Amino acid sequence: MNDFLDKILSHKKKLILKKKAFFNALKNKLKDRKHSRYSLFEKSISIPGKINLIAEIKKASPSRGLICKEFSVAGLSRKYVNSGAAAISVLTEDKFFLGKPPYVRDVSEHFSLPVLAKDFFIDEVQVYEAFSQGASAILLIVAILKDEEIKHLMKVAQDLDMDCLVEVHDEKEIKRAINLGARIIGINNRNLRTFKVDFKTCEMLIPKIPKDKVIVAESGIKQHSEIQRLKELGANAVLIGETFLRSADVEEKIREIMNGSN
Repeated sequence: MNDFLDKILSHKKKLILKKKAFFNALKNKLKDRKHSRYSLFEKSISIPGKINLIAEIKKASPSRGLICKEFSVAGLSRKYVNSGAAAISVLTEDKFFLGKPPYVRDVSEHFSLPVLAKDFFIDEVQVYEAFSQGASAILLIVAILKDEEIKHLMKVAQDLDMDCLVEVHDEKEIKRAINLGARIIGINNRNLRTFKVDFKTCEMLIPKIPKDKVIVAESGIKQHSEIQRLKELGANAVLIGETFLRSADVEEKIREIMNGSN
């Protein structure tokens, strides 16, 4: 595995262990509670006839450092809502992406769009934490989880009325995701081992996903021609963050890239 990924997962395991008592108390409090969020995320990002936008809130990344200097969850959310986003993705990993789980609540309590909690989910207690903050969906990365772990985390999320965006990077991972019953499959153009981005990953993998799945293209999407290409290939949605966040005018950049597609 890439050094970044090793460090991220090591930190995540230590953090979960450190917060285990809190997490277990939260789990016991929430395990029988449902808020009817199931399929809100899926429905919102799969409106037919267009590419639906999942706009991301991300302060930093381990490979690119600080991305957004004037960082405001509420301010960015408002711009995304005004620009017609279908959903908002929120990075909650604390050490390498400078995220916080409460950022999800900052969106979910004040805006009507479904929220994807984007983190390195490896334990069910993280799912309960995301639920407690108002997330409508969570990210599950096939590359860092065993099949039984993915199946369990999907079941926990479903029991809480939450969707799962199951992320893949190659054909083998697509087969695993499909066999495990994933409804929403995200193809990440970013290689987790090198952190390099290659748009050809989506071009190669989208045709290999059954048409009854909701397909999300992730990472490195920077221009409208790529949106058009993804639509031709059969993608239902795109997840874009850094391209918007580095722009001096976020809403104008969204209009430029999406150009009516969302």
